[in-house]
Formats: sequence, structure tokens, C-alpha cells
Amino acid sequence: MSPRTGLTAIGVLTTLSVAGCASGSGGGGSPGHTSEVNLKLPDLGATTFFGAVDGRTLLLAGLMVCLGGLVFGLVSYRALKQLPVHNSMREISELIYATCKTYLYQQGKFLLILFAFIGTVILVYFKFLAGLSWDRVAIVLLFAVIGMAGSYGVAWYGIRVNTFANSRTAFAALGGKPLPVHRIPMRSGMSIGMVLISTELMMMLIILLFLPADLAGACFIGFAIGESLGASALRIAGGIFTKIADIGSDLMKIVFKIKEDDARNPGVIADCVGDNAGDSVGPSADGFETYGVTGVALITFILLGVHDPAMQATLLVWIFTVRAVMLIASAASYLINDVLVTQRYRDAKRMDFEQPLTQLVWLTSITSIVLTYLSSYLMLGNLTGDADGMWWKLATIVSCGTLAGALIPELVKVFTSTSSKHVREVVKSSREGGPSLNILSGLVAGNFSAYWLGMAIVSLMAAAFGISQLGEGMEGLMIAPAVFAFGLVAFGFLGMGPVTIAVDSYGPVTDNAQSVYELSLIEEVDGIDEELERDFNIKPAWKAGKQMLEENDGAGNTFKATAKPVLIGTAVVGATTMIFSIVMALTSGLTQNMANLSLLHPPFLLGLISGGAVIYWFTGASIQAVTTGAYRAVEFIKANIKLDDGATRASEADSSKVVEICTQYAQKGMLNIFLGIFFATLAFAFVEPYFFIGYLISIAIFGLYQAIFMANAGGAWDNAKKIVEVDLHAKGTALHDATIVGDTVGDPYKDTSSVALNPVIKFTTLFGLLAVELAVSLSAQGSQLLVQVLAAAFFLASAYFVYRSFYGMRIRGGVGEAQGLPAEPLEPGPLSSPAPLTATPRSTNPDLTPKPQDDLAKAGEQR
Repeated sequence: MSPRTGLTAIGVLTTLSVAGCASGSGGGGSPGHTSEVNLKLPDLGATTFFGAVDGRTLLLAGLMVCLGGLVFGLVSYRALKQLPVHNSMREISELIYATCKTYLYQQGKFLLILFAFIGTVILVYFKFLAGLSWDRVAIVLLFAVIGMAGSYGVAWYGIRVNTFANSRTAFAALGGKPLPVHRIPMRSGMSIGMVLISTELMMMLIILLFLPADLAGACFIGFAIGESLGASALRIAGGIFTKIADIGSDLMKIVFKIKEDDARNPGVIADCVGDNAGDSVGPSADGFETYGVTGVALITFILLGVHDPAMQATLLVWIFTVRAVMLIASAASYLINDVLVTQRYRDAKRMDFEQPLTQLVWLTSITSIVLTYLSSYLMLGNLTGDADGMWWKLATIVSCGTLAGALIPELVKVFTSTSSKHVREVVKSSREGGPSLNILSGLVAGNFSAYWLGMAIVSLMAAAFGISQLGEGMEGLMIAPAVFAFGLVAFGFLGMGPVTIAVDSYGPVTDNAQSVYELSLIEEVDGIDEELERDFNIKPAWKAGKQMLEENDGAGNTFKATAKPVLIGTAVVGATTMIFSIVMALTSGLTQNMANLSLLHPPFLLGLISGGAVIYWFTGASIQAVTTGAYRAVEFIKANIKLDDGATRASEADSSKVVEICTQYAQKGMLNIFLGIFFATLAFAFVEPYFFIGYLISIAIFGLYQAIFMANAGGAWDNAKKIVEVDLHAKGTALHDATIVGDTVGDPYKDTSSVALNPVIKFTTLFGLLAVELAVSLSAQGSQLLVQVLAAAFFLASAYFVYRSFYGMRIRGGVGEAQGLPAEPLEPGPLSSPAPLTATPRSTNPDLTPKPQDDLAKAGEQR
């Protein structure tokens, strides 16, 4: 099914939906049914804080803090741009950026196609079922577009900053001192983090402050769905793109025994673009969406679960004030940490690149916790009655999440750091067992990490629950205070959002810096030593510079890994709060149909089982897209790489072709996966509302552990290779080959499947909120048969895209075609007579090694 065919299907189903509700009245559902359309913001100006400051004034001050955050980020951007860099390195980074722009333009067009699907459902629900006027529907759709554009825009900004920083970091290494090599990617990361969080917070404050109180709730939902759509698509496509390029480039090191980022390899530019498409675009959009969706979940809970409008206003102002305070805490912590690191390493020749990052994370966490308690006391300390003492309970619950933002990275490092025993176990296994034991040891690390991180998240959520029950608890103020506590844990997770984004963005810069250094061929420029000393006052430390870039890349790998469980943990904990909103709507405020949330209700149990199936399909489909794309990339690179004709770098046409292959398979894979998820969400929501609640709970739980396992197994394989390259200086050996194979397995694990589960879970939950409302409203109007017909139609559409995600993406041709064997699939023979493929010598297998007579192989061996 093409995008046009999909749009036609949506049009038909829209017509059916409109016809089905034409006889019903608007208003968002059955009598007594609570939905996001009915949500109305309280009067924020009716509450006062600090003696005489009303809530609106305080939130307006929050807007000023956001503007300050944007200025902070943009000043850092300008400072990065003005840092010294050699032209040979600048040209490479600008080539990477130009290619990234082409990729982003294509993704932008694709997002508009996908938005047609989402926008159709938003239009049908809010206009024909909720009964909003056309101008109000247009405003909701506008904020959905703004949300999507926000995810897209911050992703673009992240690429621009990172492609400035990569060449400046590579050039700084020539000075022979490690401090600038750390500070440049750190500054670029903070620039992205501050701009991202400030933009997100500003958009939400604008909705809160300047939209009509009875429209803001719907706009928050539309905004969150839009940004979730953008993040999901960019994460999925970026993850597929980057790993096709990475695997295609890495395997050439084994095939031709060439060095890392060899300029003659046409896959290297695509790999550099992929580092940004997957490790910069994806995380930026994901972080933007995660911060917003968590806020929307809390807002929805407060409006649905808190009885008193005055208390609603108090809690809303408190949440957004604390968010603004935490933004200040992140900026202050970064500046303080930068001073401390500069004093310690100003004259150092070596440094542990992980240490300053760890110090920053803990400093930010502690600062945020202190300011959370202080702000909560000043704002809520004078509350009496049922709210007496609530300030320290809420501050402590939020602090559980903030502590998790520092504690979880420490746990992740146990399984992914270059100093980790698990990672060193992977290396030791590889020494005698080759790729097989390398992969098995990585799987062990991933499985153990899922246990420990799962227990940590459960412990923190349990602590939050316990605090919510202390004394007389908070039952007098709200329904289900434990759910609110879980939402606040997710809120605390993201409190130090700028720093979490910064240490994650550190990785793609350090990775690209190595590539820029190699691709620039700066060491081969005539008179380069004299030029550097004359124009930049640098005596180049070639060997030390390359070593520092390698070591810094290892630190970047580790901290890329640490951000992933924080984001997925937030998705799961935040989804709990959003699922509660659906439950509230279905049970009329927990007063009806509560038995349907029991395992004794068969649809609920079946939903719990169905979620796991979808998670495992998603994992397989995303890896399938990487596998097929990488096959085509490797096929092209092997046929076109030039090592024996005196060429110093790959042609621009060949590099562009590899980028084209990566883009093609990224978009094909994303289309199948996204539409499979889209139609599955509609189908399961229409099957039965409580079936869908079970399904949402299931994908959150399965997704949490699948994502943690895959992310940390991939991180272990990645840094095992780094140990072999940096600590053991064993490039080009059989041990190195074994770790490369493990790393190529881990690539789609950590950077495609695992990371995309986060926005997919949130998108399904958010979009599912509308889908359930749509189904319930139709059923309430007597259109049960139409609902069931649509459920079947949506499921068939979903199954079609699930089918396409493998059978439309598989590698074409028979298994023996490349060796002159029959092109058709081979019939299985007796066990005693294995097919000839099993006896084929490795040296003649064209899928991994060039033919013996191939001059390219000889050139690789000579090198």
C-alpha cells in the first residue's frame, strides 16, 4: 500500500465514521462520560504564591526563564561557530551537514504525509463527535502541527550544532591537550539541551496562559500527539538510516582490512550523516516529545483527578514553576562544572573523559533536588487541611525521579562503560571464541542490565507510592494519588532534561570528530605543520590527538547509552499516568465498570497478551529494514570502493549513492512500521476499550525491558570494540574482527529498535486516547456494528503493513544465487547430505569476502 492508497483508505473510513455519527449529538460521548474535550483549565490567577504573586504572573516569569534558556543555547551556538578550525576539516563537516539537510528535507515531506493520517482522526473526533466549531478544530490541528514542527525543528537545530562541533573538536585535538576535546562537545550538547527544553516549556506555557480555558485541554492533546508523531517517525527512520550506514562502513574493515573511517570508503560519509540522523535527530526529537508528553499527562491527571479547582490551579502553577527552576539548575550546574573541570584539567595531558560527565550529572541532580524542595516549600508550605505537609511529599516524590536521572546512568555504566567488567568479559570471550562468544557475552550483559534497571525503576516508583500514602495520604485531594506520584517520578526523571540531552548529544559529536579527522586527510596536506604553527599557533600532536579522539569516543558511547534507559523509563512511567486518563474517561471517574479492569475480564487479559506480540514484531521489523538496507549498502560499496588506483578518497557520486540507499530503506521501513502501529492502535481501541487498556499496559512493560536489554547489550558490544582499538591497539587482528561483528549486531539493537520503542509507546498511548474516545462515542450513539466493522478493517490494514515489514523488505534472490546455485529457494535435503553452501570456504563467499582474484582484496592485504 502506497501513502496515496493509505490516504484513500482513511478517507473511506472517515466517511463511514461521519455517517455513523451523523445521527448522534456532539459533546464528546455519552452522558456522564468524561473526555479531554470536557477538560477546562482553572483560573490560574486566583491562586497566590510568595505572599502576593498570582499564578499567571508566576508563569509569565517562567516564560522569561525560557527566553533566557534560548539565549543561553544560542550564545553557545555562536561561540562554537567561531572556534578555530582548519579548512580541510570544515569542508568535511559542511559536507556532512549538507547531506543531513537533504535527508531532513525528505523526512519533512514524509512527515506531512503521515500527518494526514493523524490529522484525519483528530478532525473526525473533534468536529463530528466532540462537536467543536470549525475554528476550534482548526486551532487543535494547528497545535498538532506545531508539536510535530517542534520535534522536527529541534532535530534540525541539533544537527547544525553538532556539525559545527565535530570539526572543531577534531581540530582541537591537534593541540595535544584533552580539555578542549571535552569542552567543545559538552558545550554543543548543552546548547541543544537548553534550546530544546526551553522551546518545549515555552510552547506549553503559551497554551496554558493564552488559550481559552475550555480549549486548552484539547490543544494540549493535539500538541502532544503532533510532537509524538514527529519523534516516532524521526526516531524510527533515523535509527534505520544510521545503522545501515554504520554496518556498511564497519564491515569494510573486515573485508578489505582498511582503517576506521578510511576516506576511500564510500560508506563513511553516510556513516557520518547517520550519526546525526540517528544519534542527534532522533534523540533531540525524542527528548522534546518526552518532556512535553510527560507534562501533558500530568496536566490531564490534575484536571481529571483533582476535585477542587483552586487545588488544580495550585498544582499546575507549581509543576511549571518547578520546571522553570530546574532549567535554571541545569544551566548553573553546567557552568559550575565547567569551571571545576577547567581548573582540574587545564594543563593535563591525559584525562578520564567520563569523569566530568559523571560529575555534571550528579551535580545537576543534587542541585535540582535542593531547588525542588526549596520551591515546593515556598509555594506549598502554607497549605492547610488535607494539603498540610503536601509540599515535602510532592518534593520527595519528584526527587525520586531526579535521583533516578543520576542513578540509572551509573547502573548503565556497569554494563556499557569501557571500564565495565561486563564489557571486558565481552573482549575476553572474543579472544578465544570469536564473534560467537562475543555476541553471547553481550546478550548476558543486556539481560542482567534489564534486571537491575527494572528493579531500580520499580524501587523508585514504590518509594513514590509509599510517600503518597504517608499520614492521611492525599486521597482527600485527588483520585488515585499513587498514579499522580508515578507521573511525578517521570517528571523528576526529566527535571534535569538539558543535561540528559547534553550528555546524550556528546556521543555523536565525538563519533563524528574521529571521522572528520580521518576524512580531512589533514596529515597529508603539504606543509601542514608549518601552516598550523603559522596560522593557528599550534604544534600538532598527531599521535596524541588521534588517541584522545578515540578515548573521547568511548566516553561518548557510554553516555549515549546512559540516556536511553532514562527516556524509556520516563515513557513507561509517564504512560501509566496517561493510561489513567483513559481509565477515568471509561469509568466515569472510577465509579463504573471497575470490574472490567480485572484479569477476570477476558478482553483485558487478551489485551495484556497482545501487547507483547506487537513489541516483538516492531523489534523484528526495524532490524529487518536495517538488515536489507545494509546488505544493499555493502553490495554497492564492495563493488565500487577503489583501493588500488591511487585514489585518496571516495567519489562524491559513490558516497551519495550510499546515502541514497540508506534513505530509501529508512523511509520504506518507517512507512511500514508506522502505519502498522497506527492501524493497530485504531483496531485495538475499536475492538473493546478494556482490551485496549490491557494492550497499552502490555506494550509499556514489554517495551521497557526489551528496550533496556537491547540498548545495553548494544552498548557493551560497542565499547568492547573500543577497548580493542584504544586499550589493546589491536586493530586489524582477528580479535578486532570479532568485536566488529558483535558491534554490527549491537548497532540496530541499541540505536534502532530500543530507542524507537520510547516514542512508539507514547504515541500509541496518546493517539489511543483519541481512538478510544472515537470508538466509545460511536458505540454510545448505537453504532456498535460500525465499530466492529471498522475494528476488523483497521486490523486488516495493520496486518498488511506487518506483512510488508518483512516480505516487502526482505533481501531478494535465492540463497545460492551469488555463487551460481539455483536462484529459487533450495529444497531441504537429508540431514546427512547438507547443501553445498555449508561447505563453501569463507575465502570464496562473496557476501563477506572479495574473490581471491579481485585486485581490491590484494590492495587491502598490502595495506
